[in-house]
Parts: sequence; C-alpha cells; structure tokens
Amino acid sequence: MSSSADPSGVSRQRMLSIARFALHLITALLSAVTAIRAIATGVSLLPAMLAAGVFLAWYAAGAAFARGRFGAWWLGFLGILWAGTLLISAEFVWLSFPLLLLAGHVLHRWPSVVFAVPVLVAAILAPILHQVTITFAHIVGPLLGGGFALGISLGYDALLRDAVERERLIASLVRTQDEMASLQEELARTQREAGATQERTRLARDLHDTIAQELSSMVLMARSGDVERLPQIESLAQHSLTDLRRIVAALAPAELEGAALAAAVERMLTSLRDDTGVQTSLHVDADLPSLPTSHEVAFLRVAQSALANVRQHAVAAHVGIEFAVDAGTVTMTVDDDGVGFDADAAAAPTTSYGLAAMRSRLREFGGALEVRSAPGEGTTLVAALPAAPAPEDGMAR
Repeated sequence: MSSSADPSGVSRQRMLSIARFALHLITALLSAVTAIRAIATGVSLLPAMLAAGVFLAWYAAGAAFARGRFGAWWLGFLGILWAGTLLISAEFVWLSFPLLLLAGHVLHRWPSVVFAVPVLVAAILAPILHQVTITFAHIVGPLLGGGFALGISLGYDALLRDAVERERLIASLVRTQDEMASLQEELARTQREAGATQERTRLARDLHDTIAQELSSMVLMARSGDVERLPQIESLAQHSLTDLRRIVAALAPAELEGAALAAAVERMLTSLRDDTGVQTSLHVDADLPSLPTSHEVAFLRVAQSALANVRQHAVAAHVGIEFAVDAGTVTMTVDDDGVGFDADAAAAPTTSYGLAAMRSRLREFGGALEVRSAPGEGTTLVAALPAAPAPEDGMAR
C-alpha cells in the first residue's frame, strides 16, 4: 500500500488543480478587464495591451516553471511589473488580488505579509498618482479585498501543508505496519524453527533412551555368541520396533499403556533381571500422587536410560528404584552397587549424552537430576519433578 493510492490524496490533488486553474482564470480575466478599463479611461491601446500582456506572460512563465527560491524571485519581479502597470493606469490596481493570492502560496506566512504591505500601499496611492480624488472606498477596498485575498491564500496553503504532512504520516504508518508485519512473520518463522528444534531434541532423546539402548543390548548379546540368547534378542528387537512406531506416531510410550508408572518400571526391572541376572527391587511410596502423562514419560525415559547404563557399564549385582514424594516434589532414585564412575568428569555436556538428555528432559517440567557416584562405589541417580503439572505441561506431547 502506498500513499498515492489514498483516496484523500487523489481528492487533494484534484482540489489543488482546481484552485490553480481558478487563480489562472482570475488573473487572465483581470488582466483583460483592467486593460479594457484603462483604454476606456483614455490610455492608449498599445501601452495598455502591452502592460497587461507583459504582466500576464511573466505570470504564465512563473506559473509553469517557478519552484522553490526561484518562485520568490519570480513573484518579486511580478510585483515590479504590476507597479509598472500602475504608472500607466490606476485601473491595474485590481491585479493586486492575484498578487496577494500568490504571496500566501509562494512566500508563506510572514514573508507574504511583508510582501503584501507595499502592494497594498501602492494600490491605495495609485489613484493619487493619476490625480484621482481619494475616497474612503479607495482605502478600505484594497485593504479589505487584499487582506481577504492574502488570508484565503495563507489559510489554503496551511491546509495544503497539513494535508501533505498527514500524507507523510500515513505513509510512515503504512511503512511501520509493513515492518511490523515483516517482524511478526519473522517471529512466527523463528518460533516454528524453535518448535522444530525442540521436537528434534525430544525425538533424539526418545530414540536414545529406547531404540539406541535396546540396540546396544542386542549387540552385546549377539557378540556373546550364545544361541540361547536369540529369543531375548528377538524380544528386544520386537520391543524396539513397537517403541519406534509409538515415537513416530507421537503417542505415549508403549510401556505406559494400560498400566501405571510403577508397573511399567517393574516390568523393565524384571526384564533386566531375566537378561543379566542382576537382582532388582522396587519401592513406591504409598502417598505417591497420580502424575500427568508427561511427568510419567519423563520418569520412564530416565529409568530406561539409567537401567541401560547398568546393563552395559555398571557390572552391578543389585539395582533398586524408589519413588517417593516430599513437599510437593516426586523423586525417583535409581541406585546400583556397580563399578561407578567420576561424576564430576561426567557432568560436562559433551561427556555423556545420556545424562545431558535426562537433565534436559526433566528441566522441561521444572525438574532436576542429581548424580552421585565415584569409582568403585556404585551410582545413585535422583530425578525430581514437581507433583503438580508445569505450565507447559498443558501441551500435548
């Protein structure tokens, strides 16, 4: 959208064209009438027509080409030509009206008033020059008529400047609106990209906590060369395929269907015990509240990742998981008696993707992860989430 398309702008240009045409017509008619009246009062034909013709020719040239500072010089010389016509006949005093109409448009405000003073004085004194008796009308007529003409010119020019300023403001507003629309579009694009990045991160975590961990277990079983482990490998492969389908469909994890979080975790512990011989235990606080699905998914994924680490690295004889609630916070503690590791070294984001993924997942819902471990002293993971849903939990996963 541009200001040229504004209907008020088109109307303003039409009104300006009409006003200019009216001024040109008035000047031409007054030039002809004053020349005829001068001839009627005894002025020779040639001087009267020449004076009117020169005045009108200079007026026409300036009306077509006068702009900016040159316009003021053009109007000044037009005033001198008019003063010259007064030497020929007092009838040319009527040409003071187009002069004063032009003054308000070309000179603006105080310069136009300064220009109007000698014009009005000359209009009043012209009859004296030609030995015409001065009457009250000779004084009041030019003053009232000239002042009215100057006032109209100044008022119209002020309206025109206001209209131009309004048009500039409208154009500025349109540009601002276009910029705002562009910024909103950029913000929407950024939000879409951020949402896509967040979803890719979530999928990466889910794939790491499920498919990647189970594939790692299958690789370890396959490398053992034990034929008796083939059913376990097949079971893990089938489980991975089911989980993958659930992740792609963006549904809740298969482990949570038809069962509470504790039951799902107990099945994972049973699977770990059957596959590795590690002894397991599960304790659930009797006061544990019902959790939102998003919180259950977060706990489940942390448990899956932790048990996968136990399966692959801990060389543990026992692993236990405990759910507890205290002061509005639900905690899940995963404890094993394995070989442990340097928890401080593993705190670096680039050291363990699994731990970083756990922390990121819990932080989404206002939770946190604490890792306590040392070489030869086992490992304890404490995942904590608020019992009530976080604000963003209202969004479907």
